[in-house]
Amino acid sequence: MAVTWRALVSFALVAGHAAADLCAGGDLDVIIVGSGPAGIVIADRMSEAGKNTLLLEQGGPSYYITGGRARPDWLNGTHLSRVDIPGLYKSIFSMPNDGNLTCASDVVNAFQGCTIGGNTAINAGLFFQPPASDWDRYFPAGWKNDDMQYAIEKVRAKQPSTDSPSQDGKRYLQSGFEAAKQWLVKGAGFTEVGLNDGPENHSKRKVFGHPIWNYEGGQRSGPVKTYLQSALERPNFSLQTGTKVLRVRRDGDVATGVDFQSKGANETNSICLKEGGIVISSAGALLSPQLLMWSGIGDERVLANLSANGLLLMPSQDWINNTAVGDKVFDNPNTFIEMYSESIASYNYNYTDPIQSDADLYRESRSGPYTFASQTSAFWDFIQQGDDLVGCQGTIDSSGAMDYMDNGTVTLNVYGTSGFRSFGRVNLDSKGIALPSSNFYSNPLDGSAVATFIHNIFQALPPTLTPLNIAKNSTLEQIRTWVTTYSPYTLGNVQHWSSSCRMETCIDADTKVIGMQNLFVVDASIVPPLTTNPVMGVMIAAERAAERILALAN
Repeated sequence: MAVTWRALVSFALVAGHAAADLCAGGDLDVIIVGSGPAGIVIADRMSEAGKNTLLLEQGGPSYYITGGRARPDWLNGTHLSRVDIPGLYKSIFSMPNDGNLTCASDVVNAFQGCTIGGNTAINAGLFFQPPASDWDRYFPAGWKNDDMQYAIEKVRAKQPSTDSPSQDGKRYLQSGFEAAKQWLVKGAGFTEVGLNDGPENHSKRKVFGHPIWNYEGGQRSGPVKTYLQSALERPNFSLQTGTKVLRVRRDGDVATGVDFQSKGANETNSICLKEGGIVISSAGALLSPQLLMWSGIGDERVLANLSANGLLLMPSQDWINNTAVGDKVFDNPNTFIEMYSESIASYNYNYTDPIQSDADLYRESRSGPYTFASQTSAFWDFIQQGDDLVGCQGTIDSSGAMDYMDNGTVTLNVYGTSGFRSFGRVNLDSKGIALPSSNFYSNPLDGSAVATFIHNIFQALPPTLTPLNIAKNSTLEQIRTWVTTYSPYTLGNVQHWSSSCRMETCIDADTKVIGMQNLFVVDASIVPPLTTNPVMGVMIAAERAAERILALAN
């Protein structure tokens, strides 16, 4: 399908730093900042509802369909970029500058996607539905599991996903899966299931299975290939790339537009809303708080620093002081456990020089190891602590890591997930750029939960499977100490940032910023720690937010 990128000059622009009340005369109903999973979903739904919608993205192309052309030579002659190939996702970490898919240091102090699709263009594509308990325990009224069913149905209907991506019908690299199944299902009492089965009252308690990815046809899919394509068919929708939004222009508690800089330019211009329009920040859990702060909404001390540095352009009497902006940000603490078995054949993906037969298999029939992103199994359980539940997730990769790369070695990633109590904050550095803190295991109960999860499964380890970087007979206290002590294998950031603009403190249940009439936040900021990788949950939350925002106008 041919894609037409409408020019930004067709919208009402105001040059320079004019007063907010001069930003008038635009024809836009909705300005959305950020083309990650939430921004794309809500842009599609706003335009579907007949709203004149503009989606702004500071990055550039990603998938081939968006104009992305960065790729290794073995993909020449195809309609594929590096983003389209699931098996190349790790290369985005090791070769981040090929295609400029990640955010520069003058954008955010973390590893994030700055490209069409946001983090869905650079991650593994794991696509797991959060359990019903996440909505019921951690979300406010109107966002409980029963309330979310229509949003869940819409995501599952619109976004393809699979646990068997190879187009020849075979599953590849299964020696690690079989070893894990012997250990966890036959030994530790986990149940093998389809990991997104049972959408209405979904459970992730003591389950094991093949990973599910948001792929289609042996290629990465995601909201760029689904929601964005339907939005682009509408004449009332536009996507503008290379557009870095600095702040929301506002007249008191009314957003009137946004200030932006185009790529490669220092001049600041503005895009104006029409009267009654709305701005939605979908810039992500790190950049949405930054955008609010630069717009005079946040902790008074942060706003004072921004003002002193000339980055906040409004007088202090117009600030909206709210310490919840950027507070309680969360990222999953990650632990790498290296496992060895003689029965396992390790597999390492290669960006420039893959095994020729595997490259041919992918190019010719979208089959083989490059149709998935290296994870061979996934599993979950909950640890009960008084009245609280703490979720823990495990995924097993196809190879070892760092000092443990011998054949027969695979990596078990253990994440702490829902119910965690250790949070950080999105601060700003001296240049006003988001600087998140993880604050891992600041609450000792969280370290105990992850250690208990590991200790429980270690009790069922068969003699054929050996952990290499921690003893299999470690006591619970020894595991807790190891997990909470820094090493190359512990206290790692997964870059699953969330929870920095929470409902009922930063935004209300309609996702409207508290203190504002027409400014909303819809992205991972508004989602508390989920039991699963966040993408599917964020897309479901965006569907629900679209329902609630559109209902406000009725």
